[in-house]
Amino acid sequence: MNFGNTLTFSDLFKSNAVKTSLSSFSITDVVLTLGIAFLISLFIYTVYKKTFNGVMYSKNFNISLIGMTLITTFIIMGVTSNLVLSLGMVGALSIVRFRTAIKDPTDIVYLFWAISVGIVTGAGLYLLAIFGSLFVGLMLVFFNWRTTTEIPYLIVANCQDQEAENQFLANLADDVKNMQIRSKTVRAGQGIELTIEVRLRNSDTSFVNYLAQLQGVENVVLVSYTGELAV
Repeated sequence: MNFGNTLTFSDLFKSNAVKTSLSSFSITDVVLTLGIAFLISLFIYTVYKKTFNGVMYSKNFNISLIGMTLITTFIIMGVTSNLVLSLGMVGALSIVRFRTAIKDPTDIVYLFWAISVGIVTGAGLYLLAIFGSLFVGLMLVFFNWRTTTEIPYLIVANCQDQEAENQFLANLADDVKNMQIRSKTVRAGQGIELTIEVRLRNSDTSFVNYLAQLQGVENVVLVSYTGELAV
């Protein structure tokens, strides 16, 4: 084995080793790579918008997914062609701190998806980026559709006494598909608070108005698990 041509760490910083190869990129390559990244990011944008089930949809966050994909793409195009740029990028990222808290775990999935598409597309692996994104997008749409076909709800009700509670539960059982008491709180002089998980027969929530008018029932609140008010 010939050890005379072994590349040492100091050789990495010689002018011939760090010589830029940006000339290998043509305008066609840049336009093609960024164009594919943009089209895939539009697909990510559409999937996020269609599958969002949170309290408040953020268009700014969704647009940032497109920007993050494109920015990551041309960063990867640069660092894969120049050693100095790659070392500088590592140093720059080491001092960056992202302080924005992401409350929904699904948003983290979309952020990682956008970054991954940028990395793969910037490296020139177009087929992997396209088919990988199609698979991830269809998977997210499928599971979102399966979970939203029957949305669980919570009913929080305050009853004055045991008789009012029994009447409330009897009427509720007739109006919903199924129900299960999750918690019951009894406070001296303040009545009874019930938290009940229910599955609705259909999207009609008018029965809540009727339940709230029962004698001894002070108030009734229907809330979905995502925190959205359903009535």
